[in-house]
Amino acid sequence: MSLLHAVILGIVQGITEFLPVSSSGHLALFHAAFDYAGDESAAELLFDVVLHMGTLVSVFIVLRKEIWALIRKPFQKTTALLIMATVPIIPAALLFRDNIDALRTNMPFLMVGFVITALLLFYADRVNKTHLTKEIKDVRLTDALVVGIMQAVAICPAISRSGSTTAASLFRKMKREDAAKFVFLLSIPSILGAAVMEGRGVITGAIELSAGDMINMAFGFFAAVLSGYLAVNLVFKLIQQAKLRYFSFYLFALAAFVGVDTFLLNGMFFGR
Repeated sequence: MSLLHAVILGIVQGITEFLPVSSSGHLALFHAAFDYAGDESAAELLFDVVLHMGTLVSVFIVLRKEIWALIRKPFQKTTALLIMATVPIIPAALLFRDNIDALRTNMPFLMVGFVITALLLFYADRVNKTHLTKEIKDVRLTDALVVGIMQAVAICPAISRSGSTTAASLFRKMKREDAAKFVFLLSIPSILGAAVMEGRGVITGAIELSAGDMINMAFGFFAAVLSGYLAVNLVFKLIQQAKLRYFSFYLFALAAFVGVDTFLLNGMFFGR
């Protein structure tokens, strides 16, 4: 892996982890376009973990006040809501991980996933502001469970985790600012879980890192932190301003492009 490749992967991971466009879907397209499937070596898995940690740092920077409040007072309603919303993704990830990994190279599935995300974002924007009455303190456990189920669905590549959970939060009548905070707080256990799942091979595998590998990881990490920080702040503003539909237009166009490439151009861009 070159330094440029590491930086690009860090930027893609940081931006798409939080922008409601699906990081897994975009990384799958990136790997297909550059004919890079990665490998299962401990070093490669460690690089994936490092990128996830970079995106996690960006969340901690942006939501430092809310996170510090949870640390100071862990036994509160918000903690219970986050736990409830996290529960559905655990069995989904454990039971279907192998199936999900296989879908990353299935271009028709990725196309459908992008369309689903686009539809969720489009209709989330259309929720009338007068219907959004719940602050986080008013959210019920059933509301959190619905958001959690949508997060579990989003383990499928091309279905955005942040997009689906934001849409679910708005459909459950959470105020836009509170929905944004809840979604990004919920990303913390999700990102940690992804890092653990991807890093299982790190523990058992022999890691031999050269100086170049460590430099690549460092640059990839900081690229993920910076791009993730910018993405979180941007999405916060767009959720509050009801402008998620712009992402839906992009995803409709991307899905169309993948479809044309798959069915008309025989994989000219994303063929493996």
